[in-house]
Amino acid sequence: MDIVTIGDGMITFDPSHRGPMRFVSTFERKIGGAELNVMLGCARLGLRPGWISKLGNDEFGRHILNTVRGEGVDVSEVQLEADYATSLNFKEIREDGSSRTFYYRHPSPTEKFTVATLPYDYVKQAKVLHVTGVFPAIVQKNRQLVEELLNFAKAQGVTISFDPNIRLRLWSEEEARATLMTYLPYVDHLLTSKEELEILFESKDDTVIRQALHQYSFQTVVMKDGSNGSYYLEQGDWVHVPAIPAEKVVDTVGAGDGFDSGYLYGLLQGWTVPERLHFANAVGSMVVQVHGDNEGLPYLDEVEVFLGKRQVIER
Repeated sequence: MDIVTIGDGMITFDPSHRGPMRFVSTFERKIGGAELNVMLGCARLGLRPGWISKLGNDEFGRHILNTVRGEGVDVSEVQLEADYATSLNFKEIREDGSSRTFYYRHPSPTEKFTVATLPYDYVKQAKVLHVTGVFPAIVQKNRQLVEELLNFAKAQGVTISFDPNIRLRLWSEEEARATLMTYLPYVDHLLTSKEELEILFESKDDTVIRQALHQYSFQTVVMKDGSNGSYYLEQGDWVHVPAIPAEKVVDTVGAGDGFDSGYLYGLLQGWTVPERLHFANAVGSMVVQVHGDNEGLPYLDEVEVFLGKRQVIER
């Protein structure tokens, strides 16, 4: 594998129209999950991604498994667990394109993971291990599982990328900080946001945050900033890489996951940091123009057309 991740998968119910969810009566079934979305994005860009997960042994679990396999993600380390239901979420989309997500994921099939059953050999064969702060937030014991996996991958020379992806619907700022700060010493590429940095380092002072980041041995620190583009840290200062404007924003969910997949693609191509961020900004911009968590994740030729590098491809 080029890249592997560990995380849950969910059935996502998207509303048929915008507005408060209590007034929406019909939904469309799709699939989602932060880590899963990143792997789908990587597969569409032409990478070889692998997904470590557990789903319920039910119709929803089989649907997710079959869909992900069909997208080109390796699912040899995904198991269907009896006596568990596949996790669900319902999405609310407001008129301005902003959204909220309501989760129904307890008990989660990922509770069946243990330190002893983690697929260490699978991770060892990957070039990159990508983790997020979502998986450890679902079940408390997942927090140790992630640290064990990070420690193993680091010892094996596997490059580690990390997106804190702090979801305050899943845990408190204090819980997130206490857990995610223990992961930072393992991380090579930190893909985060200003708000997450403020939570992690308990400060809104940019100077304090940059000084705190300097204490770690990151290869790259990236700060995602939505429609403003992104930044990377170079010699203690933020360097801005402008966004590529979307024609129309219809759904912001999954934009950060798309950005991560674009960044990881550039990383594995050996590109410079500005080149990676320019490409990742493009992927994120394309994602917000399509409804759904991962429906807008583009194929490589589509990104190249969007960036003006190729003529329009007619399928």
